[in-house]
Amino acid sequence: MNIGLEAIPQGWHEQIINLLAERIVVTNREGIILYINDAYCEFLGTTVEEAVNRPVQDVIENTRMHIVAKTGQKELAAVHPINGSEMVANRFPLIVEGEIVGTLGTVMFRSPEEWQMYKTKIQNLADELTYYKTRVEKDLKGKYHFHDLIGNSAPFLAAKKLAERISASNSSVLLIGESGTGKELFAHAIHGSSMRRALPFVAINCASIPEHLLESELFGYEDGAFTGAKRGGKKGQFELANNGTLFLDEIGDMPLTMQSKLLRVLQEKEVLRVGGQKAIPVDVRIIAATHRDLEKLVVKGTFRQDLYYRLNVIKIEIPPLKERKEDIPLISINLLKKLAGKFYRKGIAISPEVEQRLMEHSWPGNIRELENVLERAINVLDGKTIEVSHLPLYLRDQEWKGSDLNNMSGKNPEDDVLLPITPLKEKLAMVEKETILQALTVTNGNKQEAAKLLEIGKTRFYEKCKMYNIN
Repeated sequence: MNIGLEAIPQGWHEQIINLLAERIVVTNREGIILYINDAYCEFLGTTVEEAVNRPVQDVIENTRMHIVAKTGQKELAAVHPINGSEMVANRFPLIVEGEIVGTLGTVMFRSPEEWQMYKTKIQNLADELTYYKTRVEKDLKGKYHFHDLIGNSAPFLAAKKLAERISASNSSVLLIGESGTGKELFAHAIHGSSMRRALPFVAINCASIPEHLLESELFGYEDGAFTGAKRGGKKGQFELANNGTLFLDEIGDMPLTMQSKLLRVLQEKEVLRVGGQKAIPVDVRIIAATHRDLEKLVVKGTFRQDLYYRLNVIKIEIPPLKERKEDIPLISINLLKKLAGKFYRKGIAISPEVEQRLMEHSWPGNIRELENVLERAINVLDGKTIEVSHLPLYLRDQEWKGSDLNNMSGKNPEDDVLLPITPLKEKLAMVEKETILQALTVTNGNKQEAAKLLEIGKTRFYEKCKMYNIN
């Protein structure tokens, strides 16, 4: 059985050498050239026949190969003046059974221009790496501060004041509020006013990650922990958030099996990667959020009581938009400024009729729904003022509710032009379709969350989407 180089056919050797190093020369201990390839000879302006068996200093200008043959000291990335230019060369002593028998020389770059081109490529890669590193670090910073939390209503100011007061603490925070009330904004603001503000802020939605992936996402995994695992392993969110803040959104949707593992990490202040043997210490402040009633979930047995008490050190209840409607005009102005930048349109305003319509709506999707309504209006807007006609159908339909209907009392019916009456079945179907579309808007297209919001089963929700051609 052939072992090592003997297994390679003799005729392959020179081709392998040429592929490994384009320009190569080999001398004996006296500096006589034993081998030089065509690429090097072409560079030197000679031929293999003319170069072999001659002293290396007679063939290669300013060479040091014969010196390395005597000193036995390798010379790496050495600048070598030759042919009126400079190349970058490597020189190695060849040692067999402890004795110097010759030297090996290779040319890395034939000219400063070639070196500069290579350097430019490396620099571009380094710049790109720095850019993405900076971007990742930026993504791990808090994005919002307390001045970004808009509202002057009493319940909202009370929640905001409490959040500001406890920011400097390291205690766990539990944010309670309906979907779209701004729980993540509160979490960012708390982190941004804490002693950890210069350190990572990492957010993870516990409801959006499949159960079988949640553990590796939170705690990371070791190399080869499972099929498809990234080589070298991967840090989990706890490690990424070390010394900073970890925001666990929709904590009420975390599976029971994961709740016990999370509790252990919070108690021991260390994580064990999937497939790992060594515990990794972590120092993380936890901010959790949910729209669910955790106390009811504890009674039902779907949420661990000990984890609830571990998270519920400081509870902040964020009021829904329907309980602070006086804030709607101020929030709308702020959202319009944000959307104006997104759509490159300045000076967008809302008409008094639209403001009244917004004040009358119950806002089940809260601020997220309000932002989507305003964005939809800007998309169909011609001028600079949002009118009722620019609103979604379910908000325009409020025209038949409240003041307009009340104003009809006492009038002669003949004084009014009656609009055509839509059959009840069609009207209900229109309202149902608009409500489903509204729920999907609020949940950013998440059908499972939309079904929960509408309090209907997932299967029934999908059937209705199919019925109304909603993709």
